[in-house]
Amino acid sequence: MSNKNHIIIISIIVLFELMSCKKAKTAASDLDIEFTQDTLAVGYTYWWSESGPFTGECGNKLSFVFSGTITDILAPTEEAGPLYNSQKGFIHINQAFKIKDMGLNRYSNQQFFVSDCFNGLELKKEDKVLVFCYDYENDFSIPGGSSILKIDSLDEPLIASIKKYIDAGENALAIKNDIHLWDEYGLGEELERIIHCKEDTD
Repeated sequence: MSNKNHIIIISIIVLFELMSCKKAKTAASDLDIEFTQDTLAVGYTYWWSESGPFTGECGNKLSFVFSGTITDILAPTEEAGPLYNSQKGFIHINQAFKIKDMGLNRYSNQQFFVSDCFNGLELKKEDKVLVFCYDYENDFSIPGGSSILKIDSLDEPLIASIKKYIDAGENALAIKNDIHLWDEYGLGEELERIIHCKEDTD
């Protein structure tokens, strides 16, 4: 084989590998973020009747989804008055899977999250969590409850499932075979509801 042909073959292989790497990073949930040492404060929509990733009859769009580790949970206070029991919790964000552009209130790569929605969630420092936020009045919000799920690790199957859901444009049919995963968190029926809605509208 001539040197010229050898160089051409090597060039083709390198080009193929570069293209493969590029394709592997095009999934919607594969976000590459250079975090800043700042904190994102997210309001608690305590009056919402639903929480978790599968709200609404056919699935409300998520705005901010991430995994992380709880760094601190403060004692409950009466800061919110008679509205709800306020308890602040702080999360170190490990990886974000979806970030909606909120315009003026956009996410600015903060590596820490704080909200006062932690009362009654039975979470503690060092717990690993998967978090689902929505938007309300042009800002991020969290309805508490099932919107902060305790997970065993930062690479467990539940994360692969939510990534698949996000990559499919939040089409529940993409995770039809994952109902058993979400059922372990009491969210199987919610997922089935939006799957049925999607099937009826397609």
